[in-house]
This record gives sequence, structure tokens and C-alpha cells, in this order.
Amino acid sequence: MASLILVNGVQLAKQQTGLLGIVCLKANYSSDAPRKIKTTNLAAMKRGTGGRSSFNGIVATVFGSTGFLGRYVCNKLGKIGSQVIIPYRADHYEALRLKLVGDLGQVLFHPYDLRDEEAIYKAVKYSNVVINLVGRDWETKNFTFKDVHVDGARRLARIARQAGVEKFVHVSSLNATPNPQPFFTKEGSKFLQSKYYGELAVREEFPEAIVFRPSDIYGQEDRFLRYYAHIWRRQFRAMPLWYKGERTIKQPVYCSDLAQGIVNAIKDSDSQGQTYQAVGPRRYKLSALVDWFHQVMRKDEKWWGYYRYDLRYDPTFRVKVLLTEMLSPSFPIGDVHTERVEREYVSDEVQKGVPTLEDLGVNLTYMEDQVPWELRPYRAALYYDAELDEFEKPTPPQYIQ
Repeated sequence: MASLILVNGVQLAKQQTGLLGIVCLKANYSSDAPRKIKTTNLAAMKRGTGGRSSFNGIVATVFGSTGFLGRYVCNKLGKIGSQVIIPYRADHYEALRLKLVGDLGQVLFHPYDLRDEEAIYKAVKYSNVVINLVGRDWETKNFTFKDVHVDGARRLARIARQAGVEKFVHVSSLNATPNPQPFFTKEGSKFLQSKYYGELAVREEFPEAIVFRPSDIYGQEDRFLRYYAHIWRRQFRAMPLWYKGERTIKQPVYCSDLAQGIVNAIKDSDSQGQTYQAVGPRRYKLSALVDWFHQVMRKDEKWWGYYRYDLRYDPTFRVKVLLTEMLSPSFPIGDVHTERVEREYVSDEVQKGVPTLEDLGVNLTYMEDQVPWELRPYRAALYYDAELDEFEKPTPPQYIQ
């Protein structure tokens, strides 16, 4: 079918002649020869006004896109017209739902394995941005923390460098350190230790990499709010915490804020080689946060109250954690495992002079505005038809100035 297009060679009469300009139209058919492309640089093929149906020149390969944070990052990239390449492993149905984050033809899939360098190269060779969100919260017989956080991150950064990728984004952890302080275990958190050496490995292979250090991340299907909301974390109507949670400081960040920070860093030309701390706007004691979580989930103090006690004097909870790891090693019940309990009592330390998400132009979300919605499915007597103001709204937790 013929279509009328505006020819570039529009002839307009000179203004001093006073004549009207004439617009020439030309009919093109599908049988015509295709137009020649002057360059193969995808960034030069920008089309549209910048929405989901546009193409902004960003071709991003997102490793770990099927995880908790990856879905938010892919959606943020798709909304601004990026082309997203999603490497996946195991069942493809886990990644298939991400087809909707972008317009038709803008979301592509590729099977890979973290130890298969050829598959990784195929996934990044057409991209100008690579994002590494691959991580593990506990070790398995197939992948240790070193395999994923150190060797895997090094491999992705090295291959991205060889493929000529312009920007490499790596997500680490806020409290990453070579010598973690032990609490629940004798040696400390292996997760935080591996994240530290993973940063070093990425810097060695890709010196201009952009590193994000997030604190505990909360959001839909997270492992922070739902960890404390799960019945398996409690001991009947009691909550065991290290020193009752009074000595632990947390500064959680909303997942959408972190995803927006990653996208802003990709678009920022000054972000190359920078390290950003991804933390929330306020600091809280862990005891205050846990008390508030349970106030949001219960109806009244009489029937749904609970109390905190010192975990150090409860050997039965340690036995419970070890038993959980034995019964479900691949996916611990309620996310209760030794590494998670150990990392739970590490206080968030924000270093001065290191930029944060606010330096990337992100408007941070307050927990008071988001947590009640996230914990709504866990409320006691969820389907009880309460009258207006029948139950008092819980007072937001006191934060540390």
C-alpha cells in the first residue's frame, strides 16, 4: 500500500518574493529498495519522543533481570525507550513476563550460564550498557558466594570490556568489608566479604565501572519486610533479636528508588568510575522498625501483641535456623538461614564524601508512605470488614537524626 511521506527537498520560495512555498509529496511502496544506513552505531538511530514506544539509543544487557531488583530496572529502562537484552538461565517462563516492559521488538532474550563465556559474550556484544544484578543470599552446592559475587562479577566485567561496552553497572552491598564483625556466627558474614572482593574484581577488569552499594532493599516480594513478617522468623508471640535490636541501625532503601538511580547513572556522563551509596532518607533502630512492622500487621494490642527478647540467650532459635537449612537447603523457609541472621545485625554505615542516590537526582521514598501498603497482605484478620477509624493507625517509627 502506498504511503505519502514528506520529501526532505522541500522548496520554499524566498521571503522577499512573497510567493507561497510548495510541499512536494512522493509515494513509497513496500517493494521499493530499503534505505541505506550510514552507520551501525545504534545510539545514532534514536527515534521517537522518549517514551516506551521510542528508542533512545541505549541497548542494555541486564544480568539478573529475573530477580527482585532486576524487574524494576528493566521496567525503568523500557519506559524511556531502551532496548533491553535479558539473559536467563533455567526455565524461560521466569523471564517471559519481562516481555511487557518494552515495546514490540525492544525486549530480547538469550539463554546463558554464569560460567559460559561464549554465551555471555553473545549477550553483550551488541550492547553499550551492561548491568550486573546477579547475586545470592545463601550458598548452594552449585554456586558459592565466591563463584557468584567475585568470579562471576569479574567474568562479566572482563567480557564486557572486551566487547567494547561503554558503561558497566555493578551492584554490591553497603556494608561490604574484608573483615566482617561476627555476631551470630564465628567468622562473620561471608556475603559481605565476597561483595567486597567482588568490587575489587570489577574495578580491576573495568576501571570505569559504576558501583552501587545498597542497604536493605524493600518492595514487592522483597526479603526484608517479608522476612520479619513471616511466622517462621518469630518464636510463637516473641521476636528474638540481637541485643533486642537496640544496637543495630538500619537505613533501608526502596527498590524503585535504587532502580531509578541506576537508570540516571546510565544517562549521566559524569558517573563513569563512581561509587554510589544507595540508602533511604532516614536511619532507624532495628527494634523500632520491627515494632512498627508488627503494629502495621496487627489490629489491637490484646490479641496480636508480641514482645522482643535477646537472641543471645536463646539456643533454640539457632537450632531452628540450622534445622531449616537442613530441611530446605535450596530455598530456606521464610528466608531464615545462618547468613541472613548474621547479616541482620550489621549496622548500616554511610561514608561521608561518597555520593548517594540524591546526587543522581532521585527523590527518595519514605518508609512511612510505602511500608503499610507492602505489608497489607500480612495483616491479621485481613478480610475483616473494619469500620472507619475502628483501629488506630500505628505511629511511624522514631528515626535517628
